[in-house]
Amino acid sequence: MFSDKTITSVKDLFDEIKKYLVLQKEYTKLEITEKLTILFSTLVLIILFVILGMLALFFILLATVYSLAPYVGGIGISCLIIGAFSLVLILLIYLFRKRLIISPVVNFMVNLFLGDSKKKENK
Repeated sequence: MFSDKTITSVKDLFDEIKKYLVLQKEYTKLEITEKLTILFSTLVLIILFVILGMLALFFILLATVYSLAPYVGGIGISCLIIGAFSLVLILLIYLFRKRLIISPVVNFMVNLFLGDSKKKENK
């Protein structure tokens, strides 16, 4: 029914499929490693920016407190004004968190993990 040539061809086909699946697995590992490396390095960069930004903001607000003190009647009132300003800023960030934080993070993650697959599908 089947010749030796057909059996050899089918065996070769299965061997090639097996090699393809091994290579595909390795490619997927490399791609995931690349994506996770980009994700973690971006996360570390953002954490560093947040820490340095908070430190800079602290000193700017402290300087503003001392600069404002002679005009408002003392450091206590100046601290209250700057504290209230900070609370308003926090409230605004909370109210606009979707546009300022959530949407950019989602867009970054989608572009990171799905951006390449969209490019590959278009080719």
